[in-house]
Amino acid sequence: MGGLGKTTLAQFLYNDPEIQKHFNLLLWVCVSNNFDLDSLAKSIVEAAPEKNGAEAAASTKTKTPLDNLQNVVGGQRYLLVLDDVWKQEVHKWEQLKACLERGGMGSVVLTTCRDKGVAEIMGTVEAYNLGALGGQYIKEIIETMSFSCLKKGEERPAVLMNMVDEIVERCAGSPLAAMALGSVLRNKTSEEEWEVVSSRSNICTMESGILPIVLKLSYNDLRPQMKQCFAFCAIFPKAYEIDVEKLIQLWIAHDFIIQEKQVRLENIGKQVFSELVSRSFFQDVKQVQTTIGEIEQDGACYFRTTCKIHDLMHDVALSVMEKECALATEDPGKIGYVVSTEEPSQSEWLPDTARHLFLSCRERGRKLNSSLKNSSPAIQTLLCDSFMSRALHHLAKYSSLQALQLRLLGSFPLKPKRLHHLRYLDLSRSLIKALPEDMSILYNLQTLNLSGCISLRELPRQMKYMAALRHLYTHGCPELKGMPRDLRKLTSLQTLTCFVAGSGSNCNNVGELGNLNLGGQLESHHLENVTEEAAKAADLVMKKELTELILKWTVGSDNVLDEPSSRDDAKVLGELKPHDGLHAIRIHTYGGTTFPTWTSMFQNIVVIHISHCNKLQWFFSGDINTSFAFPNLKELTLQELVWFERWWEIDNGTQGEVVMFPRLEKLRISQCEKLTALPGQPTFPNLQITRIERCLELTTRVESPKLSVLKMEGRDV
Repeated sequence: MGGLGKTTLAQFLYNDPEIQKHFNLLLWVCVSNNFDLDSLAKSIVEAAPEKNGAEAAASTKTKTPLDNLQNVVGGQRYLLVLDDVWKQEVHKWEQLKACLERGGMGSVVLTTCRDKGVAEIMGTVEAYNLGALGGQYIKEIIETMSFSCLKKGEERPAVLMNMVDEIVERCAGSPLAAMALGSVLRNKTSEEEWEVVSSRSNICTMESGILPIVLKLSYNDLRPQMKQCFAFCAIFPKAYEIDVEKLIQLWIAHDFIIQEKQVRLENIGKQVFSELVSRSFFQDVKQVQTTIGEIEQDGACYFRTTCKIHDLMHDVALSVMEKECALATEDPGKIGYVVSTEEPSQSEWLPDTARHLFLSCRERGRKLNSSLKNSSPAIQTLLCDSFMSRALHHLAKYSSLQALQLRLLGSFPLKPKRLHHLRYLDLSRSLIKALPEDMSILYNLQTLNLSGCISLRELPRQMKYMAALRHLYTHGCPELKGMPRDLRKLTSLQTLTCFVAGSGSNCNNVGELGNLNLGGQLESHHLENVTEEAAKAADLVMKKELTELILKWTVGSDNVLDEPSSRDDAKVLGELKPHDGLHAIRIHTYGGTTFPTWTSMFQNIVVIHISHCNKLQWFFSGDINTSFAFPNLKELTLQELVWFERWWEIDNGTQGEVVMFPRLEKLRISQCEKLTALPGQPTFPNLQITRIERCLELTTRVESPKLSVLKMEGRDV
């Protein structure tokens, strides 16, 4: 039976610190109804930590996925969770098992499944059958969710409390059913409304499982705007990890989000998402770190929020969308494709009624071309999650596109003049060198994602005419030499992840950012091309929505201590002062000997990364006017600061009174060969991880009651 909490129990065990400490490799893979051996092996490798996965990935050209998996688990004591296994594939399981047995002694594979036959095939010990949840716990879930809208101190209505037991019986011990019904009831305050819900939800039994009508009842209780937003998620495959920010942008692109006065559409979208989470339509909401391109070298990470949809909730979305969504994915047992529409076995995967397409299959270009030859759907969404190697034909049939995601090996395959309705374009990680110049006629485009396009050299020169643009992602594009002129005219722009300060006449000046209300993360590269006046005009201090700032000068440019400088990095940095609520700052290859005074005034900063600043000698040129410096800092990284000696320019004896980094959790200091001591007392009450490498003069011993990892000069202590 679905919805009993099998995955939740597995997550509880997987995340338990007492269990984790017995393993040196933790792996979680959602299998669902696809037990393709190669795909599963690849997923397990990708679930491995960066180092293990990278070592295996380096040999993918010469080895099979099973060989790579063997490299990952070989000799490691691992815990592997295979979540939601459906198919009874004895031969495939034996092959996978033979590979997994190369792991270290004490390794464990934990499997969740709904089928007793699957459990018998995969299990080496007796399966644990998760039964119905006790009535008292079901009652607690229903009461908690049903009355969550009451004000603090407000009593729960007695007449409704008396009806809870009847609702409990309808749930048949299923926590998912309890959450679904509780979310429906929480906005209903009368006995009559509760009676309607109770009478319509009496077909959930242990024998039949949670039938769709129970969850459909929860869907029917949503406002029309929320119904559209959730139903659209049928476009994604089951168990797909959804990027929440992109999902909200897709909702906006399709006009699912209704504009409210003085409120950004993105904020309304976040409210809708939060409401759907609270009603259990989304689950596994978490923040993950990603690194793209050259950013890996500098330690800069991009945070994104992801979520998933429970399989049964996904079925509800599919039942609503019917023939409007078409998903083409691999069917490992057949030559061809399986399509996750209402009829998975149908031969015609792309009916004329299809509006939203998701392709995750081989030869997706050929698949599209051959299908569109004989059908004419009004395609509004096309999402392809890996490289498109074949040119697209029948270009006129893409004219209704509102959202497009492609991974390109070459030039952009469509004609911008045919894409007047396009509002969302994701070309991230494509191997393109430039976009068509006429891309600037996409006047309705709201989101343009070019992140990770490692060969991209330039943007369309007339981007100033893309007046509807709200989000421009250009981080992880190391070959990008500058930004087009007149970006200040893009007054709707809220996100610009990377600004490259070029030196040519056709390049934009960083001062034009002053007219834009940017938020989120902002990188600024090639700051050696920026003047003090332009830095001041950028007016970063007034951009209150910025959460992270990354400032980079060119490596090797006026960055040697004894050489005369042709620029004044200190003055430029002084004028790039951000607002006091900044979450993280990263400074790379800065050419000054100290930092401006504003760097010591951050009260809310959580992350500081300083690297390759070869002239930096001290952090602070004067006294700090507070007893706590960086009171909320949790992560500090100092890397390759070859002349960095001390924290203050002049030691007047008062610095010892300042408590530095009282909440620090992670400390990494590497190749700071002249640094002799850490600031203040060496005891950091919350420090958990410390790595100090190639700091030959540093004699301070770090102490913390919570320290779990301490590495100094290559020795584990």
